[in-house]
Amino acid sequence: MSQLTDVRTTLRTAASSDVLVFPTDAGWDDARRAWNLAVDQRPAVVALPSSVDDVVDAVDYARTLGLKIAVQGTGHGAPGTSLDGTMLVNTSRMTGVEVDPKGRTARVAAGTIWADVVDAAVPHGLTALHGSAHDVGVVGYSLGGGIGWLARKYGLSSSSVLSAEVVTADGEVVRADPETNAELFWALRGGGGSFGIVTEVEIALFPVTEAYAGWLVWPMERAAEVLGAWAEWTKDAPEEATSVGRMLQLPPIPEMPEPLRGRQLVVVEAAFLGDEETGRELLRPLRDLEPELDTFATVPAAALTQLHQDPPGPVPGSGEGWMLDAFDAAAAEEIVRAAAMDGTAPLISVEVRHLDGALGRPDPNGGVLSHFEASYVMYSVGVAPVPAAVEAIQGRIAAIRSAAAPWLSRSSYFNFAEGGVEGSSLYPAGAYERLTEIRAELDPDGVFRAKHAID
Repeated sequence: MSQLTDVRTTLRTAASSDVLVFPTDAGWDDARRAWNLAVDQRPAVVALPSSVDDVVDAVDYARTLGLKIAVQGTGHGAPGTSLDGTMLVNTSRMTGVEVDPKGRTARVAAGTIWADVVDAAVPHGLTALHGSAHDVGVVGYSLGGGIGWLARKYGLSSSSVLSAEVVTADGEVVRADPETNAELFWALRGGGGSFGIVTEVEIALFPVTEAYAGWLVWPMERAAEVLGAWAEWTKDAPEEATSVGRMLQLPPIPEMPEPLRGRQLVVVEAAFLGDEETGRELLRPLRDLEPELDTFATVPAAALTQLHQDPPGPVPGSGEGWMLDAFDAAAAEEIVRAAAMDGTAPLISVEVRHLDGALGRPDPNGGVLSHFEASYVMYSVGVAPVPAAVEAIQGRIAAIRSAAAPWLSRSSYFNFAEGGVEGSSLYPAGAYERLTEIRAELDPDGVFRAKHAID
């Protein structure tokens, strides 16, 4: 700590002195906070850059102090580690979106969230391959792949990245695109944050102005029946339809609508990129199950950022996800049994997302993660206000995973894998070895400390 104190004193006289936040400074807890409030991050120092020059300075400071570097924007996907001996570079001050409506592209600064990109694109009749939560950061989400409501039609968010500005481990600012630093460009799109600090991305936008979207809701006692029927329905669902089968235990709080408050429910969420008449016919097999609530309607593209109804702000939680090669009525029955969401289980959500479509086809212009071999991905989560809750949640999640064993894929999805996973399981065969070579060339000292790091 004495070395940090000496450097701190020196830096306070520098033009960028307001960039660094130390443990004794006011604002320390805000600066180090992850979106998941159950993650207690304790880095050696936090950098809050407002510009690329600040990022370069932060890298130089970290190298001078012999610190590792971790990077976060919104704090989503923060690793559950203390970050000892690490400088946390928090890019939340680096925001901004510039839309080129003619070229159907947007330039997006490092700390920008998806809601801001969508709001900037919608007036031009365009939208982005955003996630299911409005406040997730564009860069971190895309570095891990990214599957949202347009994914089965247009693919992974990472494949929509056209270029990136990156600060490397030696403090150099470089451009990565198909012609310049092509290996780095390939690695960034799905390979995570092991290769540098991405300070800006250029992304493709898509001509989507509205969708037929909503929820179908049934009581939890019908979960196996409904999820089994949804599984059958997905087999013939067109690429224009992206959907989720989900079990929910909703808290009895005033913010919840009265029909849903404090209840256990099974839900099918979907977004269809087509007209309402076709969408209604598409959903007919599910509506034949007579849901007690049907919210489907034609909605503007911007409304899709709220469709999944993620928490509006940071919460303490614990979760885990994995991929499934198949999902059918038998799988639904086993998962429903293991989840036991009867009002006493520690989970608030167990969901299965349908992939395939564009997500199942290799994209020749994509990055390391251009498609999925698996057809479904699961994610389960509970609220964890105290450490004991984490143990209960993870115990139930382990039971669900065990029940799903016959359908498990060998692969894992970067953005849903919360715990440690075998690195090679995140990528197509042979890709991990290529990533390690690129990491060794760009960051030979292993400065960057990322979720699912390339070692």
